[in-house]
Amino acid sequence: MPHPIPTDAARQTIAALAAPLRVERLGPIAGRFVHALRLIALHERAGRDPVPELANRLGSVDVAAKALILAHSIAATWPENIHVSRFCCRLLSHDEATIGAFVDAAAEGDRPGFEAALEGLVRADRAHRLWESALALAAAEIRGL
Repeated sequence: MPHPIPTDAARQTIAALAAPLRVERLGPIAGRFVHALRLIALHERAGRDPVPELANRLGSVDVAAKALILAHSIAATWPENIHVSRFCCRLLSHDEATIGAFVDAAAEGDRPGFEAALEGLVRADRAHRLWESALALAAAEIRGL
């Protein structure tokens, strides 16, 4: 069976998927959460509690607690282990890009955008936990401003 020849649109889509996104493309709440997620991963590998450093870097114990709750919600609902980039890296892993997209959507109160970011990845009956945790993080970030 002959293979179809990719169109220009298909080539552009493939190229876009191959190019990693930069953290600067995320909104401020999602960008801070991605850095918090990386910090949480670093502390978990070292066997340390991340909350004190999260609170210091995020400027609030409440925001740190909400970030940790969201990270645990993601870990409980994600279909596989979450891949995070190094703490100093400005490029996003595919998981971080997806997480950033749904956190941005939640921060804007955009439920359809949130669901679109998770479509085909997280079962719909599990997504409500991520929605609630992301909303709580966004509310804590806004209160801290």
